[in-house]
Amino acid sequence: MDRRRALKVLGSTSVAAAVSLEDVVAQGVPAALPATSAADAAGAAGGTAYAPQFFTAHEWDTVRLLVDLIIPADARSGSATDAGVPEFMDFIMTDMPARRLPMRGGLAWLDAECGRRFAGRDFLACSDAERRAVLDDVAWPARARPELSHGTAWFTSFRDLTASGFWSSEAGVKDLDYRGNTFNPEWQGCPPEVLRRLGLEG
Repeated sequence: MDRRRALKVLGSTSVAAAVSLEDVVAQGVPAALPATSAADAAGAAGGTAYAPQFFTAHEWDTVRLLVDLIIPADARSGSATDAGVPEFMDFIMTDMPARRLPMRGGLAWLDAECGRRFAGRDFLACSDAERRAVLDDVAWPARARPELSHGTAWFTSFRDLTASGFWSSEAGVKDLDYRGNTFNPEWQGCPPEVLRRLGLEG
């Protein structure tokens, strides 16, 4: 998966996986959330340490690793964490209560699936190859096994949120080379070769 493929999923509006409340409660994670704001979500940009309002410490480390597997740094731009995507996700979780349980349950599913495959190790404790093996099994919904449907739906939602956070950031806008509604006094219309290719000349 690379950032170009992730961009293609921006238009999708997948529903996150349905994970039982009992599974989440069994993880011993908090249900209550302190208040937050968009300003809080921008904390890392100012150079101060960001304290997650929703994610536990373990979840936070998992999210930071996972978003960088989805959008790693390359020669063109930084990674998802460089763009503040984990902070964006934390804000979304506090701002959109309906997303909290699916997110928390999905992260718990990821650890449980890694543990089932790899001698009880959670996602963070697995090797890079092991992590990618799990992600490859849920990254392509059309070919994912039925028994992984919950993980597939959750990962699709997580990937969409990662892409949304990245390409709405300053770094992401630069990565797209988006120039906005810039006035172009030299505009001459669509180039003739493009019109010919589209069958619109004349």
